[in-house]
This record gives sequence, C-alpha cells and structure tokens, in this order.
Amino acid sequence: MMDSAMISKIMKAKRYADERDRMEFKAFTVVFKGDHRDHTVTYQEGHWHCTCDFFAQRGICSHTMAMEKVLMGMLPEESLQAFEPAPA
Repeated sequence: MMDSAMISKIMKAKRYADERDRMEFKAFTVVFKGDHRDHTVTYQEGHWHCTCDFFAQRGICSHTMAMEKVLMGMLPEESLQAFEPAPA
C-alpha cells in the first residue's frame, strides 16, 4: 500500500521526467554494443571521449553524436559538437 508521501514523490518524478530542461549531465559512461566490437563513450566536465578509431582521428564520432541526440536539451551548449547530417 502506498502512502501519500510516496504518491507525491511519484508525481514529482513524473514532472521532472517531463521537464528535461531542468536536468544537466556532468559526467557519465556509456557502452555502445557494436557489430564488430563495443565502444565506450565518456562525458566529463563538457568533454567527450570515445574508444573508437574515428574519434581518435577526428575528436567526434557517430557514438558521441548519437549521445548528443539522445540527451538533447540536457547538455550544456559549450559541450555540443557541431555536425551536419548527411543529406537524405
């Protein structure tokens, strides 16, 4: 049985989840499960890193761009990497 305090917390959690602009990530690690091998993406204090070869050459890759898209609105502007999507 839920008490009123728990119901209140659940309602607040739903509101927070809907208000994504109130969240800002500072650090995290994500593992992308690739077709050939896994790649680890880290984000720390506004800086990206990925273990894939492309990131080592260019400082940006599909993995970091995917994370920016997933976290849109929750990362500080200065940490976003500019990229142009390929024409459709």
